[in-house]
Amino acid sequence: MRCLVAALLLTVALGLRAQEKEFYFTMDEMPDLVKCLPAPPDTTGDYFTYDIKRYMWGKEQRHNKARAELAEKDAVWTLDALIAQFNDSFGMVISPETTPEIYRLVINGISTIEQIRVRPKAHFHRKRPFERFNEPVLNEWETKDLRGEGSYPSGHTIRGWSIALLLTEINPDAANALFKRGWEYGESRVITGAHWQSDVDMSRAAASIGYAKLQTSPAFREQVKKAQKEFKKLSK
Repeated sequence: MRCLVAALLLTVALGLRAQEKEFYFTMDEMPDLVKCLPAPPDTTGDYFTYDIKRYMWGKEQRHNKARAELAEKDAVWTLDALIAQFNDSFGMVISPETTPEIYRLVINGISTIEQIRVRPKAHFHRKRPFERFNEPVLNEWETKDLRGEGSYPSGHTIRGWSIALLLTEINPDAANALFKRGWEYGESRVITGAHWQSDVDMSRAAASIGYAKLQTSPAFREQVKKAQKEFKKLSK
């Protein structure tokens, strides 16, 4: 499994393209999740009990080799690696060479939306499940980057749900497959032990809030039109 991850990381590193990100909104212009979403569950209520049950569920899923390998792939923190995980569901390989308009929409859209995680992570600074239980995460190579960083919300899940939203706007016929994959992408964070279930649940709402904000950007709407036109042309 470690060899698989190493090969994936190498592939991603070699395939990285020089992409100048263009943000549709600054972080200060995005909705403040600290003000519009509830705080994470405390450690005494039923919701946290459910979090613990889901953490145990995630550990059980690691015994499923295929699911564990998918969770490892989903953990790679680059936008190109994320896009690669959604090509099959989308029905087309997305790249700056073959689908430049779609690629630009995804890179800039996600980069804008994911800023929404910064404030609540710093404000709540929730301890991650693997830290609370003093147990290893599925992906040992993630530990250094994750330790000490707030668990709430999940940046990976925000990215996964955001790309499902973005690509569905381009190819609505693929909505079922895209949202199924987006759901799995969030579950992967529970399986690795990097996030609580409540982190993941709230992150899907966070991505939707960010996506709604994008709709008010004329530049975003114009890029959506370009991406839709490109998809229609390539689908013929």
